[in-house]
Amino acid sequence: MSPRPAGSRPTLSLVAKTAGTSVPTVSKVLRGGTDVSAETRAKVMEAVQAVGYTRRAGSKIENVRDESGLSNVLDLVVTHLEGSWANLVIAGVGREAAAAGLDVVLTLAEPDTDWVSRVLRRRTVGTIGTLVDPASRQFNALSAAGVPVVLIDPMSAPPSGVASIGVANWDGGRMAAEHLVSLGHTRMGVVAGHARHLFSRARVDGFRAAADTASAGGATVSVAYGGWNRAKAVTATHTLLDGDSGITGIFACTDSMALGIYDALEARGLRIPEDVSVVGFDDLPEAQYISPGLTTVRQPSAELGATAVKLLIELSRSEDGGTRPPARMELATELVVRASTGPASAAGA
Repeated sequence: MSPRPAGSRPTLSLVAKTAGTSVPTVSKVLRGGTDVSAETRAKVMEAVQAVGYTRRAGSKIENVRDESGLSNVLDLVVTHLEGSWANLVIAGVGREAAAAGLDVVLTLAEPDTDWVSRVLRRRTVGTIGTLVDPASRQFNALSAAGVPVVLIDPMSAPPSGVASIGVANWDGGRMAAEHLVSLGHTRMGVVAGHARHLFSRARVDGFRAAADTASAGGATVSVAYGGWNRAKAVTATHTLLDGDSGITGIFACTDSMALGIYDALEARGLRIPEDVSVVGFDDLPEAQYISPGLTTVRQPSAELGATAVKLLIELSRSEDGGTRPPARMELATELVVRASTGPASAAGA
């Protein structure tokens, strides 16, 4: 990294020096220019991240604007389109954007693709990122270009000052554990997503803390990872039960993984909830349609998308001296009790 005087603000010149290129080239990359080689673009993005460059407020690249002086397009960047949760969030973004007179451009952020240049070329109101890793070079390029960004459930901690919105994940895990303990379950398992994802860790931590407190230290909690995937959740469930056949309650960090738990329990000849109770997280439409109906922690998925649009609009209108929205906003979760949970079996108790 090229050194800079203590207390000074990183400049385009420092980025160019660090990347071994020119200031116009750096500027071109941050505008999403197409006449830059992939190698040079990668070097510039790495340099931006290394020196911590961000464009000054009020000096953003000019947006495309309509007659009212405002841009009429926002970008929604997603890492995947599959699944009910993503569809609910996208629907919330679309409805709120339409109400604000904005159109939505949907960008799929696939690994090892230059999706960020497409976003930078559009120069819209700003970008909403769903499950995007804020530690990536691509994200840093958006920040460096002065593009307003709101993150929905970021995988890791966003840079200081970057707005994000999520749900009360820790509290959701707490409610799931307290519900199971209230039914007499003291040997429990958790099928988590990824150990490095913030929202997965928060749900597991909330569950562990509440299980210990509610049972006065008498509960045991085993954790296996299902990678947010139904098939992998099947394997994780078998791992839990092979390790402790006395488990009578399992918490899945998403409803999609809860379906995998159902599959695994059926394969083992175990009944829900007579032998094993199951709690999910999300309250997707599938939670009501499967049998038995899934007890789950409801998160307001569509509201997440709608609130992200409101935050982004507020950010885009905040210039020097403007009031910025909070760096982090959390929406409440609630427990929805259905037929997949019941008293702990006599054997487990």
